[in-house]
Amino acid sequence: MPMFRSRRSPVPVIATALLLPLAACSGGGGEASEGGGRLRVVMAFPPAQAMSPYGDDAVTLSRLAVIEGLTTLDRNGTPRPALAASWKRDNATTWTFTLRDADFQDGTTVDADAVVRSLTAAGKASPLPRALSDVTLRATATDADTVRIVTEDADPLLPQRLASPSLTILSAGAYQGGKVNPAGHATGPFTLTGVKGAVAATLERNTGYWGDKAKSPGVDVTFVADGTARANALRTDAVDVAEYVPISQASLLGDGFVHEFPSARTNGLSLNTRHGVFADPAMRAAAREAIDSKALVDGVYEGRADTAQGLLGPGVPWAAKDRTAPTSRAKAAGQDEVAKTKEIVLATYTNRPELPEVATIVQQQLEKRGFTVKQVVRDYAQLEADALAGRYDAFIQARNTLLDTADPVSYLASDFTCDGTFNISQLCDPRVDAAVTEAASLAGTEERHRAETTAEAAVLGADALVPLVHERFVQGYDDARVEGVALDPMERTLITADTRIG
Repeated sequence: MPMFRSRRSPVPVIATALLLPLAACSGGGGEASEGGGRLRVVMAFPPAQAMSPYGDDAVTLSRLAVIEGLTTLDRNGTPRPALAASWKRDNATTWTFTLRDADFQDGTTVDADAVVRSLTAAGKASPLPRALSDVTLRATATDADTVRIVTEDADPLLPQRLASPSLTILSAGAYQGGKVNPAGHATGPFTLTGVKGAVAATLERNTGYWGDKAKSPGVDVTFVADGTARANALRTDAVDVAEYVPISQASLLGDGFVHEFPSARTNGLSLNTRHGVFADPAMRAAAREAIDSKALVDGVYEGRADTAQGLLGPGVPWAAKDRTAPTSRAKAAGQDEVAKTKEIVLATYTNRPELPEVATIVQQQLEKRGFTVKQVVRDYAQLEADALAGRYDAFIQARNTLLDTADPVSYLASDFTCDGTFNISQLCDPRVDAAVTEAASLAGTEERHRAETTAEAAVLGADALVPLVHERFVQGYDDARVEGVALDPMERTLITADTRIG
């Protein structure tokens, strides 16, 4: 299918927009240390909420090793100690966390009052962090080093939940003037010392870190939405690490710079179930039948992705075993009926370079089925508010299904329940809500997984989201000179205390 092939430039040119910010903050030949000079990193997503810990900027701060929570997650999604040295479950709704000896980057002590302050502030944030979309918790200090956390309902995933970047623990100095500023008030191995709008940020080694000190003296970060520009910066040695290298650039960079690994990310077509053409289940079913996942894998991802299997792809290895067929699907509208509908608006964002190309192919597939389609493609920060408000008929997005708790129950709750805080499809289905509530209540891992696939079947049956492909991640760095970059399927980490110029 030639119309699905990407146009490739054999000699890409560095985007002019990238040159100035890199020149302003480049430190490749700067301060020496046991790990060499400063790291230069280019990231895909500019800050959208002024580095607030309550939105996607928290993930950026986590990937840059600036912030920490009470717990962290290992490769299997199992909770491990972070600022909490240990914890125990007292009863179905009550947990006790014992803190380790640690200081904030401003020199104040990490104590129970600081934990209570941070968790309370997160619970009052608007919008509410996704990790709290399906739970209400109350934290109290029992002494200086001990925190008791009580949840309104039983929450067997609380230790995993507390590893969410949005539930980071910050010092009192972060909470001033009605805003939350993590710069200099977190606990990670790197301190955020400067932010230049949506263009650049500066990190310095936190010399008072409670764990192993950072091997690099600092990190100079540039935010560049254009994926080709990020790859070109790596190719020309303008940066040391490039986040999310586009598939189109992987073969041009070569194996020594390309590090591909599986992810828990599903790229899907969210259909507006409340307003417009897709409020009709028959039209949603017609859109679903129009999608050819293999054409996307072959034509856009050059085989570096997996065909759609459900909401939960190969990055969630147990899902295939427990998956059941979608339930209560509507019969698809016919070609003539589809052709009578109004023009639909299909939106996506540029930050993930494959998505605009995916949108073009999806538009062709929908138009072949009879829909009239208008595309809107912008930077994510310009689209998010309208997407959450339901102002698009269809929205193509990439979602990590394990991002909040390393268990898909939080993703299911935030994206598909009536009160979900990231419900772009505007879905409100009692069957879905009941299935998600059931999954969240189960302590047994296998029982919870089966309940989650039941919820998945209900969402797919409603055609609230049409899975397109399951991504594989590609991070870029020269493995002959850069060491310690984290290849994390859950996207929590990238730069760590061990990341350095070799």
